[in-house]
Amino acid sequence: MKRAKLLPLITAVCCLVSCAGAQKKPQKSDNGLNITGEMELSYAEMFSVSHCEGGCELITIGDDEFLLVPEGGKVPEGAEGMTVIQQPLDNIYLAASSAMDLFSGLDSLGSITMTSTEDWSLPQVTAALENEDMFYVGKYSAPDYEFVMSEECPLAIESTMIYHTPAVKEQLEALGIPVMVEHSSYETHPLGRMEWIKLYGLLVGKEEQAQEFFAEKQAIFNSMELPDLPESERKTAAFFYVSPNGYVNVRKPGDYISRMIELAGGRYIFTADDLSVDENALSTMNIQMETFYEKAKDADILIYNSTVGGELQTLDELTALSPVFADMKAVKSGEVWCTGKNMFQQTTCAAEMTRDLNLIITGQADKTPPTFLHKLT
Repeated sequence: MKRAKLLPLITAVCCLVSCAGAQKKPQKSDNGLNITGEMELSYAEMFSVSHCEGGCELITIGDDEFLLVPEGGKVPEGAEGMTVIQQPLDNIYLAASSAMDLFSGLDSLGSITMTSTEDWSLPQVTAALENEDMFYVGKYSAPDYEFVMSEECPLAIESTMIYHTPAVKEQLEALGIPVMVEHSSYETHPLGRMEWIKLYGLLVGKEEQAQEFFAEKQAIFNSMELPDLPESERKTAAFFYVSPNGYVNVRKPGDYISRMIELAGGRYIFTADDLSVDENALSTMNIQMETFYEKAKDADILIYNSTVGGELQTLDELTALSPVFADMKAVKSGEVWCTGKNMFQQTTCAAEMTRDLNLIITGQADKTPPTFLHKLT
């Protein structure tokens, strides 16, 4: 009798063990590669990484597939049609400026020897250029191919701007240099942009360090105290700068900056209906000053983007750009802030920037001064 009762249990256990074993068997990719697992991502949606048998990594960005082969490793069968990236990666040409700070966060600036950006607000990058540990090789649209070749460049990392000059990408590939076009700018969640550090950590052999770095930043993000208010009652904010020709440049709704404001407990003042948002890939758009005033005059908070327009220090400097600012609610209440010039290049601080916005929105900025924004006086 006891044996009869045990038989169904034994059968069930054996079935579970068998099923678990079956799940652990490698799965075949479309290329026939044996996939053993996936990189865990919490926010990023624009790339994925599949672990392959033999230590290779299958990286997918949009329609592009890359096979990362470890040092001394062989390219497996089934890799036809994929771009092969061979480690180690010591002389990377980085034309995607937003990625530089992520490499810096991994203490891996030494892997970057070429850049297409001259003006840096990151001191460590400026120092590398001054010490000739890194070289400016021309604009992304017209790099010095001869110099790039002389450095035996194993990888070029481009932003999506390269799609405007496809001949450059084609020329680099014709020279035998793999070109990876990163899509972090399409991530709507600010931590999604920063989570690309996991991919760059993988490239330079620091995947574990990247995971730990991201976990620390995620903890900062999760430490914010959010207002217990319905969305309709939350403080509103506008993020903008005034162009030299008098237009106001604003972030589009759904852009990662407007998303930061929302995640920090606020409400972005503009909606898609307000702006008649076009379908291009740009995250910003220019509007008339009258249009900006009509919607933003009652915003609780104004945030001036100094990256393009230059930093402002006083309310007088703001009203000098246009007298209509003087009539705005945020100007009258003194809730006008300005970003530091390093805000966009310092990708690793997305969590801290969101926390800064949270301090402003919740009225805690007087007790805990923000790091990346300052108040106009």
